[in-house]
Amino acid sequence: MFCSKCGKEIMDEAVICPHCGCSPKGQNAKAITNSSNSGMKTVAKVLMILSTVILGFWIIPLAWCLPLTIMYCNKVSRGEPISTGFKVCCLLFVNLIAGILMLCDND
Repeated sequence: MFCSKCGKEIMDEAVICPHCGCSPKGQNAKAITNSSNSGMKTVAKVLMILSTVILGFWIIPLAWCLPLTIMYCNKVSRGEPISTGFKVCCLLFVNLIAGILMLCDND
């Protein structure tokens, strides 16, 4: 094998040229690039998993927080009575203080 920079003959197993110090045919650069790409892919996978878990805590609760809030606002504006079960659900799933205030209301 010959060095791509200086053109002198080097051994096939050589990582660098003993004459000029360059890596032959960019073999070392490819190994470094593959190593950094696999590290970035691992970090990307970890961040994707973490963000999925964190967003799961924020998006899934919205599935019951929004309907309960909208139903409560509609019932209050129409003057309809609010059941105790609904108040307990709001206490548990939406807001502790709002649920306690609803339970204290003699509606």
